[in-house]
Amino acid sequence: MPKKISLEELKKQARRVVKQLKVDYPVAECALNYETPYQLLIATILSAQCTDARVNIVTKELFAKYPAADDIAALPIAKIEKLVQTTGFFRNKAKNIKAASQKLVDDYDGEVPQDLEALVALPGVGRKTANVVLGTAFGMPTGVVVDTHVGRLSRRMGLTAKNDAVKVEAELMELLPKKEWIQFSHRMIHHGRAICDARKPKCDDCHFAKFCPQVGVAK
Repeated sequence: MPKKISLEELKKQARRVVKQLKVDYPVAECALNYETPYQLLIATILSAQCTDARVNIVTKELFAKYPAADDIAALPIAKIEKLVQTTGFFRNKAKNIKAASQKLVDDYDGEVPQDLEALVALPGVGRKTANVVLGTAFGMPTGVVVDTHVGRLSRRMGLTAKNDAVKVEAELMELLPKKEWIQFSHRMIHHGRAICDARKPKCDDCHFAKFCPQVGVAK
């Protein structure tokens, strides 16, 4: 039976992680390209099951022609599907993008509301997407963004044993100071890409090795 770790010990581990992340990634920004909160919203919807690099290729053309909510709301669904096809699950994404854009036009004059409940009420927008937009575009720490990198690293570093993203977020919100929520996710994503790879983590090159339990990492 594994030893139960106290909340204080978990918070101590979280402080170590945050401190090292700040050293290794002092400037960590969202990997998605955007110029407005609306564009970040659309890019984040497209990023589901797709790389940020691919999304940036798609949105470069998309936003050059259709930069605002009323532009995309007015497009035929078939046109949107063609524009976002290479991001995967394009039919569902196109449907959600058009519907979300129309709702923003109808209810918010085309602007993105700075409210979590209002955002998750938009088609295709879950808590993760809402947290990304509110944190990155507006600097509002409404939660901790848990993508595959953040979830994987949090488990490996012993911050959580959960697999469900909502449960992981709830535990991280308890462990981390609110002022760290936004940058923590950006930095963890950078570390996941640079060092803590899913299949072949570079533990020998990792500055976290001295305090990381490497949970689930093949020795």
